[in-house]
Amino acid sequence: MKNKKKIHIKVGDTVIIISGYHKNDTGQVIKTNKKTGKVTIKGLNFKFKHIKPKTETEVGEIQQFEAPIHHSNVKLLK
Repeated sequence: MKNKKKIHIKVGDTVIIISGYHKNDTGQVIKTNKKTGKVTIKGLNFKFKHIKPKTETEVGEIQQFEAPIHHSNVKLLK
């Protein structure tokens, strides 16, 4: 049986982060995941991923992406 959590936030809502490193920052929700109960906010909580080259001719790179935040750490702005 799959457990889906009810999330009080939808895609496109403007939210404020109420706890954590990005406390009091605002942003727009771009993605929600009901299975894990997390939301992704545009322009906040950036993480870096180092990619190794697969062949000798390729060059390695560092990818930057927005990591999800648990929905209990954000509050809807009106």
